[in-house]
Amino acid sequence: MTPADLLTDALARVLEDVEAVLDGLDDDVLAQRPTPDTNTIAWLIWHLTRVQDDHVADVAGWEQTYTADGWNERFGYDLDPADIGYGHSSAQVAKVTVDAPDLLVGYHDAVHEQTVRYVGGLTDADLDEVIDENWDPPVTLGVRLVSFLADGLQHVGQAAFVRGIAQRR
Repeated sequence: MTPADLLTDALARVLEDVEAVLDGLDDDVLAQRPTPDTNTIAWLIWHLTRVQDDHVADVAGWEQTYTADGWNERFGYDLDPADIGYGHSSAQVAKVTVDAPDLLVGYHDAVHEQTVRYVGGLTDADLDEVIDENWDPPVTLGVRLVSFLADGLQHVGQAAFVRGIAQRR
């Protein structure tokens, strides 16, 4: 298995989990918060997709799918199009709503496709390339890719947890 194969498999798992969490949900469940200041399913899926989109576009040198394909307009949020949700306040989390999961699934699918296209062309040597010297130690491409994958898995797990709570109510 090559690093590209490994990354593609990991990305497919995030995609499958995102689709499973969102399957059959309505806007009430997508917007539920177990406590007043926790994240909603809609925000968690939007955020994990925004992070992946942002990070991959940055290293690939292309425009984010969010703006390039008009997803920012489809979502229609009162947020800067460059906003990925990092550090959002409770009020900002509340702005990230959808009427149905299809919008979130569509955006995640589009980002997944772009990401798989990018990682499919990576070599072993590419993963060792330093892409951000603002950290100690400097961040390599491999570390950045693992970072957003870990973030994605964590947030989709949180979304599944919130869904479980909502279904018990």
